[in-house]
Amino acid sequence: MTKVFAVLASVALLAGTNVAAQSKRDSIEGVWQAVEVTLTGPGARTIAIHEPRLNLTIITARHYSRVEDQSERPRPIPADVTKANADELRAVWGPFVGEAGTYEVTGGSVITMRPIVSKNPAVMGPGTSITYSYKLEGDTMWVTQQRNQNGPFTNPATIKVVRVE
Repeated sequence: MTKVFAVLASVALLAGTNVAAQSKRDSIEGVWQAVEVTLTGPGARTIAIHEPRLNLTIITARHYSRVEDQSERPRPIPADVTKANADELRAVWGPFVGEAGTYEVTGGSVITMRPIVSKNPAVMGPGTSITYSYKLEGDTMWVTQQRNQNGPFTNPATIKVVRVE
């Protein structure tokens, strides 16, 4: 009888683990990396992001955080930041993006993000938001810009991300 109980308990535990893994795959919660960006409008193109992927987005139950290095080549390291001129500082910090805030999912396929803190102060604070539509297939998600607090995007970008955790 004890062996039967142990087997049943093991099966239940494995089934529960499988359900938890499956529910995570059906959720946007996790750690993501962009692997491709598709631009529309003038100069439309698709940009593949190769290793190392210098970006990371973490999505929890109610919050998100993202950092990205959007430079096309390695950013320079100034010898002395206190003596760097404006062009040197822009080359170092200009292509870096950092942002964190809250989000909500509505309609099953729309994410509205509200930055609380950002490298760019123009996108943080009351009333600021960006809305994306999304499509989730397993550990791959496509998010497409829809609108921000100023209205719809004329040439929305679509970002393909993969779950890394």
